[in-house]
Amino acid sequence: MEKWRATSNLRRSLKSILNRQLKFRYLNEKRSCQSSFNLIRDCKSLGQVNAIQHRCFSSASTLVQRNPSFSTLNSDDISYFKGLLGEKSVIQDEDRLETVNTDWMHKYKGSSKLLLLPRSTEEVAQILRYCNSRCLAVVPQGGNTGLVGGSVPVFDEVIVNVSSMKNIISFDKVSGILVCEAGCILENLISFLDNQGFIMPLDLGAKGSCQIGGNVSTNAGGLRLVRYGSLHENVLGLEAVLANGDVLDMLGTLRKDNTGYDLKHLFIGSEGSLGIVTKVSILTPPKLSSVNIAFLACNDYSSCQKLLMEAKRKLGEILSAFEFLDTEAMNLVLHQFDGVRNPLPASMHNFYILIETTGSDESYNREKLEAFLLSSMEDGLISDGVLAQDINQASSFWRIREGVPEALMKAGAVYKYDLSLPVEKMYDLVDDMRIRLGDLAKVVGYGHLGDGNLHLNVSAPEYDDKILEQIEPYVYEWTSKHRGSISAEHGLGLMKANKVYYSKSAETVQTMASIKKLLDPNGILNPYKVLPHSLNS
Repeated sequence: MEKWRATSNLRRSLKSILNRQLKFRYLNEKRSCQSSFNLIRDCKSLGQVNAIQHRCFSSASTLVQRNPSFSTLNSDDISYFKGLLGEKSVIQDEDRLETVNTDWMHKYKGSSKLLLLPRSTEEVAQILRYCNSRCLAVVPQGGNTGLVGGSVPVFDEVIVNVSSMKNIISFDKVSGILVCEAGCILENLISFLDNQGFIMPLDLGAKGSCQIGGNVSTNAGGLRLVRYGSLHENVLGLEAVLANGDVLDMLGTLRKDNTGYDLKHLFIGSEGSLGIVTKVSILTPPKLSSVNIAFLACNDYSSCQKLLMEAKRKLGEILSAFEFLDTEAMNLVLHQFDGVRNPLPASMHNFYILIETTGSDESYNREKLEAFLLSSMEDGLISDGVLAQDINQASSFWRIREGVPEALMKAGAVYKYDLSLPVEKMYDLVDDMRIRLGDLAKVVGYGHLGDGNLHLNVSAPEYDDKILEQIEPYVYEWTSKHRGSISAEHGLGLMKANKVYYSKSAETVQTMASIKKLLDPNGILNPYKVLPHSLNS
């Protein structure tokens, strides 16, 4: 795209505001990222009454016991599954099991001895029907990119991975409705839709590995939420298999269907605890030709807030992403990765904002964005900025935003929290944690400012109980006090199952448990997750 710089006349007119040239370039690509978590556990051998010791729940370690009502695998079970699925889809190889027992950050590790790879809804149904009759616990799994221990076993649960179910069933170009199986990798769906002139309403940093069934089951967020909303808004229908093997066909493709309870929403975000999602119907937006991204600097968090308000007012319908990171996050990325350069090298700033606009009229969108940037400079909200000129610059900008989680891991131990908070309060927690921790650790803040999602990270050379005692339960209490959510987009999984009361009332949690009991009376689906352990057995 054409490079845009402030002209000499513009520089003169802005001289009293900013005594340097404003540099912007255009962008036409974006990325997203997610944060991670910490878990320390000990898992004993299969067939024993196992226990898991983990330090992520609270200052005092919590003990999770294996549910004694669950059976253990025997040779008859293996024979049944081989007869149903065939030898190649019943995996007992230790190396392959090591991979699927461990989450992608190597923080959670189960001891499952069996991985099943069904190829159809009917096979999933028969697996669950059998497991339910035998009271064998099951972990549904897709790309295994989750961040709260929800996609791996806690003990010896049977892993049912839907990655072999990867067919695109249909796509309607008129309505933009895509119907596909749960094992479709998100990036493959994005590529398919790109060729059709459409986009997925969801974009994640893990898109090369994550699968749409897992995305739906965790109600995954990402950068496009500020524009297109959550999957609760975009999923039109789904098919799910209950614990007893019953198949719920809710795979509608209608924008409007007001015939009773909209049960699909129970499965969006339930993390596989109510049923295994096998097919999805999703509304996809058309691909728009004009995409621009600005990488901006702000002096303080108040300016970031005001910039967001102005962006919503003045960019309106073309605003598609509004991300922020603080100077600690920026420093980490620059120091941990070779070849990553600061787009604003003149000096370091307190805060950085990444804004994306997407529209269909390049001239109109450019004029609108330039007017917004100039007025924001005149108001003193922006201290410096740059726009990507081509795809390489676009990638480099998003590499900074995406690189924060990995940079944190490279730096040492990291305690990670995914929180929803009122935008005006978000960074207060970061400041409070810096005061609270002092020299014990670094506190890093970044996230999706456009939808009030803070990724709070505490970085230290190594894990230390003294640090954890200062973080938890303080972070959860602080979030609850300000009526926030302890999980904005990552789910509860194992990590936060016992913390749900910080965000949900006792009556609400009890109702959730009642729904779980109704749909999964034996509790075989993803046990020890989502619900408090006192209600999960």
